[in-house]
Amino acid sequence: MVKAKKNSVFEFLGESISPGERQVVELEAAKLYTHSPLSIPVEIINGKQAGPVLMVNAAIHGDELNGVEIVRQLINTIDAEKLKGTIIAVPIVNVLGFIHKSRYLPDRRDLNRCFPGSEKGSLASRMANTFFSQVAKRCDYILDLHTGAIHRTNLPQIRADLSNPETLRIAQAFATPVIVDAPLRDGSLRSEAERLGIAVLTYEAGEALRFEPICINAGFIGVQRVMQAIGMLRSSRKKLPTPMIAKSTSWLRAENNGILRTVVTLGEKVEKGQVLAYISAPLGHCEIELIARKGGIVIGQQTLPLVNEGDAIFHLAYFEQDDQEVEQVVEEFIEEVSDADLEPLTTGQINSPS
Repeated sequence: MVKAKKNSVFEFLGESISPGERQVVELEAAKLYTHSPLSIPVEIINGKQAGPVLMVNAAIHGDELNGVEIVRQLINTIDAEKLKGTIIAVPIVNVLGFIHKSRYLPDRRDLNRCFPGSEKGSLASRMANTFFSQVAKRCDYILDLHTGAIHRTNLPQIRADLSNPETLRIAQAFATPVIVDAPLRDGSLRSEAERLGIAVLTYEAGEALRFEPICINAGFIGVQRVMQAIGMLRSSRKKLPTPMIAKSTSWLRAENNGILRTVVTLGEKVEKGQVLAYISAPLGHCEIELIARKGGIVIGQQTLPLVNEGDAIFHLAYFEQDDQEVEQVVEEFIEEVSDADLEPLTTGQINSPS
């Protein structure tokens, strides 16, 4: 039996974290008008034994809260004595957006379109540069936790560049029911980190400004599975579910203005020609049907019942497998994470994506 190699001291922002120890370090991100510093809290958990460096981060969009709770639960369950490698846990990247319950920074820029950033650019560009150069570049793997935007919810899913074999491997290990082979988008953390050879997964689940237990449980379990797959935690003998890889996705948009009544839910299989929703005038005398152009699985949808013509209403994924099989995988996944014996949530709204 090969003896495990002892980990080394992890140097981070001038601090030294010894093997088996953990420490919270503040990364200065910006200054307020008062010149008071605003910092990003980062917790380093340096395992007793050697292994990869994994960052788990949330709230790059400041109103996306499910990931914040996933990171908190992760921090509270990891034993540094049994950990192989190092975790960089960042529950809130966009601290300015988080304070204002906003997706964006005060200059209305999207932080996740500003990487790798610049030392001399806008506020968003400078924050992106600080985070990318000081934190993200230190990693071998990144799990970037997101939700849908405000008034829009997502079925738990992984988005990743599956042309990278290691990214594909950990995407399958995370084991959400659906994996979307998403092209790299310039300026995103995922895009810029992948270009440096860092394997990155984007986890999408739920809606902004919500705590949703199913989405949180699914994310927490998925992070643990990835850590097992890359050798940071002892592997489990339990067989992983087989996620389905979408060959393509598309949005179905409103063809009129009005009040929306949906008749399908997240994870549901829809057939070509099926009515997914009705859009009507307030008095209901004029009503149009929103019809699926092809069969697929609903992986995202608008939750606000007021729509304008052109609004994206349903996000549909299309698979090579039979849609009935995909729907069954989704149902089994929701049942598994619903029954998971994890830390209970005491606040927030319970929305089942099934």
